[in-house]
Amino acid sequence: MAERLRGEVLHVVAPSEQDEYDLDEALQTLAESRYVLVCWKGGSPSWFQRLKLVLARSTLEPVTLVADGPAEEGQIVTATVEETSLPGVYDVTELESPAPQ
Repeated sequence: MAERLRGEVLHVVAPSEQDEYDLDEALQTLAESRYVLVCWKGGSPSWFQRLKLVLARSTLEPVTLVADGPAEEGQIVTATVEETSLPGVYDVTELESPAPQ
């Protein structure tokens, strides 16, 4: 079942760089010739939201997206994703470009 996910890209692993990282074998198989995007789920929180998280003893949730196309670190992306059998890893079916600022 597809869902929409918004997140801030923390790190991008290009297909040509995957050998340089210690990726889980299942993730490496899923991401073969695709991009791995490590993101904060929900986007980039403001300082106020971060303070609320600290006071609530909660954390930002990292997620891993496997996409056909690249994204830039620091970019906020919105994607249509499908859950995989790997916890916290989503298969991107559509990656939207952010609106120009």
